[in-house]
Amino acid sequence: MSVRLFLGNLPYSATEADVRAHVAAVAPPLSVVLPMDRETGRPRGFAFVDYADLPTATEVIRRLNGQPFLGRTLSVSEARPREGRSNRGARPCE
Repeated sequence: MSVRLFLGNLPYSATEADVRAHVAAVAPPLSVVLPMDRETGRPRGFAFVDYADLPTATEVIRRLNGQPFLGRTLSVSEARPREGRSNRGARPCE
């Protein structure tokens, strides 16, 4: 079962390739997802990185959390499961 990490405080200029290269210095990831803002098309300042196992993911957290990345201090932790989303003011279907 894979482990998903959350990387926060990324600069908006960071690309998926930048993130992949940075984390691969510790261990090659299974995948990297850099969510984009729907309105601006810019990265949202965080990424999700998947690893094959917990020991590898733990080592990535240990080595990269609090370390500099493109002029910012990374926040690296195990990703929490997505919370249920409300309908955010959407009208109920009739």
